[in-house]
Amino acid sequence: MFDGNFRTAFEKGVAPMGKSLQRAGVSPDVVTASGVIMAGACGVAIALGRFPLAVLLLALTGLPDALDGAVAKAAGKAGPRGAFLDSVSDRVSDGLLFAGAGWYLAGSDDPRMAMLPFGLYIAASLVSYQRAKAESLGFTAKGGLMERAERFIALGFGLLFSGLFVATLWVMFALTVATAVSRFIKVWRQASGKVADPRRPARRNRRRSARPVADIRERARARAEARRRRSPR
Repeated sequence: MFDGNFRTAFEKGVAPMGKSLQRAGVSPDVVTASGVIMAGACGVAIALGRFPLAVLLLALTGLPDALDGAVAKAAGKAGPRGAFLDSVSDRVSDGLLFAGAGWYLAGSDDPRMAMLPFGLYIAASLVSYQRAKAESLGFTAKGGLMERAERFIALGFGLLFSGLFVATLWVMFALTVATAVSRFIKVWRQASGKVADPRRPARRNRRRSARPVADIRERARARAEARRRRSPR
């Protein structure tokens, strides 16, 4: 949802900040790494139940994630390597955040609730994987009610209003699963409607057709006549 409605405007808004960081000599890889570090600190704060601090650290986690692409473009280093690093760091950051939530819930009155962040991480990873795999196959899988930006916002809401933390996780889980299902259906329909590549040669029929008997006899007579002419008189 964020990609479809706000991504372009957001990237234009952070472009000046990316140029400023690039002129200051900050590498986009450093910006990406700082986001992972902040995510780890936020996960620890969540695990300890320090939710006000976790809200601040969560905001600091999202800031580098928003700026690393702008810095890379300003430096002229945007490319597959940076995109790969950014994607991997996003998965690590998500894991650290949900691990902190699981640790916190494991110490609650119902330790089984620790499985909720675990399931949420699986669903979120599936959403990201579907998009990456679809794009590698030439399809599109963007969109959905709970992409990564929406997860950050929802998690921040749950941390800010700690009494609604578990309920917020349940809502996030339901919407993330719905997003995964909708993306699967979207890609499935695209893949089902794909026609065969016209540049690919058609499969040949290996079955040989029987030659007419008259043709066989004619060839035999021609070979016999050729041998008769070559024989000495």
